[in-house]
Amino acid sequence: MHRGTQEGAMASRLLHRLRHALAGDGPGEAAASPEAEQFPESSELEDDDAEGLSSRLSGTLSFTSAEDDEDDEDEDDEEAGPDQLPLGDGTSGEDAERSPPPDGQRGSQLLARQLQDFWKKSRNTLAPQRLLFEVTSANVVKDPPSKYVLYTLALMGPGPPDCQPAQISRRYSDFERLHRNLQRQFRGPMAAISFPRKRLRRNFTAETIARRSRAFEQFLGHLQAVPELRHAPDLQDFFVLPELRRAQSLTCTGLYREALALWANAWQLQAQLGTPSGPDRPLLTLAGLAVCHQELEDPGEARACCEKALQLLGDKSLHPLLAPFLEAHVRLSWRLGLDKRQSEARLQALQEAGLTPTPPPSLKELLIKEVLD
Repeated sequence: MHRGTQEGAMASRLLHRLRHALAGDGPGEAAASPEAEQFPESSELEDDDAEGLSSRLSGTLSFTSAEDDEDDEDEDDEEAGPDQLPLGDGTSGEDAERSPPPDGQRGSQLLARQLQDFWKKSRNTLAPQRLLFEVTSANVVKDPPSKYVLYTLALMGPGPPDCQPAQISRRYSDFERLHRNLQRQFRGPMAAISFPRKRLRRNFTAETIARRSRAFEQFLGHLQAVPELRHAPDLQDFFVLPELRRAQSLTCTGLYREALALWANAWQLQAQLGTPSGPDRPLLTLAGLAVCHQELEDPGEARACCEKALQLLGDKSLHPLLAPFLEAHVRLSWRLGLDKRQSEARLQALQEAGLTPTPPPSLKELLIKEVLD
């Protein structure tokens, strides 16, 4: 399917869902109430629902599939850590050959503008604003001896008008691990939320991939609808932690351009989620962005990241990242011929009080030593 057609259909479907999520008056849907959420009976479609499935997902979900055979592998058996996700060019798990061409980028920008315009027009409606999830592609990955399906999801929610959808790529075992951890911690709220069941065979057919794609969208949407679950650390880790680990790894190996795109996507994810993903993760993300911009000879953007971080830090004089951000801000301001006196005086005060060594560690040094868990 042509990229432009797919982007247009994706925008149409997301806008359709957004209207129903905000208005709560979609066909066959009950309006959400603060007391109870209406969940479907099952997030996994039965086999006799296969007919008509492709028409419901047409133009929205693109996927590759492999015909199942007698010794079809079960993708659910193997645990998948974040380092097993393929490194892309910054589109959070997408391979470089699947990066959107200029037409696709224009389509993505159009999608973002349409959705953000609708968000602004729909403020103060009866139903609460919610984050939307859309599986935009699902690809069978053969990494001998394993074989699995990698689902790429777009996240769109309230945010700045020019904010593009963030993306993540996850496999079934990642979703299953999240479901298992949340069930263990939140038995009551999780009892009403269904999850696509395991299959011993036919994991790689088009029908199974399409059903699971839709089920994962519903699963994440239901988790976001319950405040107790929405703020759960495991859910925040599911979205953000793999991206941060991969971005950190690429930065440490000097692949700054690839790392920059991943840091930017991680920052966007945290902005879209709108809930804290960890006390220092926004600061760590800004440190990664600043380091990559500096290494790629973009001091203006690097300085802007330092300024954002200093605003977040406020008067936290004991924070280990404060002195490195101040030192980077002073150096970049000097390079750009901008005022550095305030940051310079603040850094000197920290050094005189014995709160940081002279010179302080660089952002890059702290980024390499940081343990993400």
